[in-house]
Amino acid sequence: MEKQLPQHIIEKLLEYQKNEITEHYVYKRLARKTKSSKNSKVLDTIAVEELAHYKLFEKYTKKQVKPNKFKIWWYGLLASIFGLTFAVKLMERGEEDSQTFYNQIKGYVPEAEKVIKDEYEHERQLIDLMDEEMLNYMGSVVLGLNDALVELTGALAGFTLALQNTRLIAILGAITGFAAALSMAASEYLSTKAEGEGREPFKASFYTGIAYLFTVFVLILPYIFLSNYYIALGLALIAAIIIIAIFNYFLAVVKDLKFGKQFLEMVIISLSVSALSFLIGLAVRKIFGIDV
Repeated sequence: MEKQLPQHIIEKLLEYQKNEITEHYVYKRLARKTKSSKNSKVLDTIAVEELAHYKLFEKYTKKQVKPNKFKIWWYGLLASIFGLTFAVKLMERGEEDSQTFYNQIKGYVPEAEKVIKDEYEHERQLIDLMDEEMLNYMGSVVLGLNDALVELTGALAGFTLALQNTRLIAILGAITGFAAALSMAASEYLSTKAEGEGREPFKASFYTGIAYLFTVFVLILPYIFLSNYYIALGLALIAAIIIIAIFNYFLAVVKDLKFGKQFLEMVIISLSVSALSFLIGLAVRKIFGIDV
């Protein structure tokens, strides 16, 4: 015999019921967006499970609820920008707190045990089955971003003190960055080809080069639009920290890693190189008497 559910439990169940039907539509939408039949099948399977959870909760609440349309749109947008795996894993991260609640209501909703198993075992296994090209070349992206952040922030800091001319710094930064991007892409091509790990050398070099060029573009933007070279340098360093934060958060989500340690490590390295280059630029300016 089913126990009478307290009102606060019903209200909480309605929240989770809304979440389940929303995620059902999110997974259905992502399944339609992906070109991979394998990924589409995985997402459709999870969507069916989410709908089953919704109907289970409906049996106890005796109410129908509508999905959160903004959330459906939002995760679709994230998938378009950052990839399918990021959107799905980020959404699943938001469900971690629900396990405590499901454990609390097992006395009222015996089927909650199955919901827990689906959410934290089966769905996680299914998500890990997804295959996304960019993730296979994540090492190449890391290489491009890391090198660009360290090398170009250092170069811009040095140029800033040595030259003190934003337009000239922007030109030199663009030339330096473009040449370094080609060099890194060529090195990654040769390295991937020599390793023979199943990755395509051209794609590996492409991801490295694009990541490098993107970082170069963002970092030299302040020098293009501003005349104060100190403010431009400050904004470039802030942009570097933002790129590091976004990229490390992306990695933390898709690779199930800790965000803080790797983020701080990259920030410290980039800023340390910039500070050292800044001092070198000052020394060069004093020693050689450069006045541009």
